[in-house]
Amino acid sequence: MTYFLITFAFMLIVIAIMAVGVFFGRNAIKGSCGGADKGDCVCIKKCDKRKKMEAEGRV
Repeated sequence: MTYFLITFAFMLIVIAIMAVGVFFGRNAIKGSCGGADKGDCVCIKKCDKRKKMEAEGRV
């Protein structure tokens, strides 16, 4: 049980540190352009997958 609590506390600390970075204006964490077929794209430069989706009208 001790290992579980230590691991849980460590994970909470890591998540809190990441949240502080976002609060202070760091850019959002970015995934791949196009996502999981949702069409969500936060890329600045459009990738080939995104261009193809736009050409097909799926966005």
